[in-house]
Amino acid sequence: MRIDILTCLPKLLDSPFSDSILKRAQEKGLAEVCVHDLRDFSNNKHKKVDDYAFGGGAGMVMTIQPIADCIAHLKEQRTYDAILYMTPDGEKFEQNTANELSLLQNIIILCGHYKGVDERIREKYIDREISIGDFVLSGGELAAAVVSDAIIRLIPGVLSDETSALTDSFQDGLLAPPVYTRPAEYQGMKVPEVLLSGHAKNIEEWRFQEAVRRTKKRRPDLLTE
Repeated sequence: MRIDILTCLPKLLDSPFSDSILKRAQEKGLAEVCVHDLRDFSNNKHKKVDDYAFGGGAGMVMTIQPIADCIAHLKEQRTYDAILYMTPDGEKFEQNTANELSLLQNIIILCGHYKGVDERIREKYIDREISIGDFVLSGGELAAAVVSDAIIRLIPGVLSDETSALTDSFQDGLLAPPVYTRPAEYQGMKVPEVLLSGHAKNIEEWRFQEAVRRTKKRRPDLLTE
């Protein structure tokens, strides 16, 4: 999979992709993440990528030319399955969305900034608009990193145990059950006996019941959807 991220602040994305699972996925050749500075595509002599909004009002708007030219440049090199735009008014990003996107080969993610992008970009180029929650960030860079992480970890071979992602919260509509590791007892706190029994069927039943219990307590909305 290849993910091309379009941003006016590329340094914000240095850290998320340079360590841990995302770094290993790229080293294995399972994922490729390329960050593009929109200022490199600006025709403005000062390399500006924003301007005042028509009609007035506070805040600046990302201009159409650098974005359109960057997308055109990338499309000359390969075919893209989807162009995403990170925006607070997009569809809510959920596990099912990550599952769908993980099956694609080439994705462009446009990071919004300032008061957003010229609406013509959204109308002509964007296939899917995504929000990671009902709040506003300074820009779409951190959101793009979140979406990329959620997608890439689902690619076969990225995680050392491929079944791990299948037992994450939300994959089956439930939160994940509690997990424990050694020691079996610490300062009087004990691991549930069933987990030490070695009885696979009983352990799976316990995990399911605990997942249901935790979901009812913390996210009852998931059980009514």
